[in-house]
Amino acid sequence: MTRALLLDTHVLLWALTQPEKLTARARLLLADRKVDLFVSAASAWEIATKHRIGKLPGVERIMSDFEQHVDRLGAHTLSITPAHALAAGQLDWHHRDPFDRVLAAQAQLEQLPFMTADPVFGERADLTVVPA
Repeated sequence: MTRALLLDTHVLLWALTQPEKLTARARLLLADRKVDLFVSAASAWEIATKHRIGKLPGVERIMSDFEQHVDRLGAHTLSITPAHALAAGQLDWHHRDPFDRVLAAQAQLEQLPFMTADPVFGERADLTVVPA
């Protein structure tokens, strides 16, 4: 059984605003208080950036109380360390999205299964992907 998970940004947003988009298994894992959930600072950065450029409207409430929403979900925040940043920059991966690269590096270095619905992460044999 999965005991810890790093959540992709869309998983965090769906869990907070549209849980019906998540699979039944994902909802069970997110509700299980025995599973340590982690939300990266990269997700806060991604949400704010995409909101600013108009790709993510309607997230003002989440942005204004980000840490409280993470707490309400029962998750912990995961800071971006220099080791995470260096690993993200050095990943041998054609995928150029900086947010995804940081999340992948964090999942690798922290040895956390990564919950996502994004198929691009399935290309990474060094990640354990948990379908969202």
